[in-house]
Amino acid sequence: MAALRDRVLSAQEVRVGFLEGASYPDGDLNVPTVAAINNFGAPEAGIPARPFFTDMVLRCSPEWGEKFAVVLQSTDYDVKAALELMGVGMSDQLRTEIIGFDSVPNSPVTDLLKERFPTGVGVKFDDVQQARIDVANGEVAAPGKPLVWSGQMLSSVASEVE
Repeated sequence: MAALRDRVLSAQEVRVGFLEGASYPDGDLNVPTVAAINNFGAPEAGIPARPFFTDMVLRCSPEWGEKFAVVLQSTDYDVKAALELMGVGMSDQLRTEIIGFDSVPNSPVTDLLKERFPTGVGVKFDDVQQARIDVANGEVAAPGKPLVWSGQMLSSVASEVE
């Protein structure tokens, strides 16, 4: 019984989200910063909040305690293994939220940039300025998917146990 107690009390933590070191190919932007700006918005820059992470936590977290209890039992009370499995599941929930999020549409400028730069690579400030001018002059692009452009943020969702 003491061994079981010690294993359960060896409490660690699972971190889920956009972990240190995740960056975009150009190296200028890190994924955690971009994800935070998307989630909370940057009103001074005209970027609305798209609370995908906050929404996922609010919707999914009430079930995590019960799920953890089941997973902990299934791992014979191996806390690290249980947390690793929970991290995988929570990461999947976050990816699902990113893919399904559509409550705040892209701006017409963003849609035009996504059309011109389908992978998101190579966009410069001048390109953004030109897209603003073109939209003001009536140019439009098909609506794009919010939160999804290069796929870098989606593929950077990860978990780790500490």
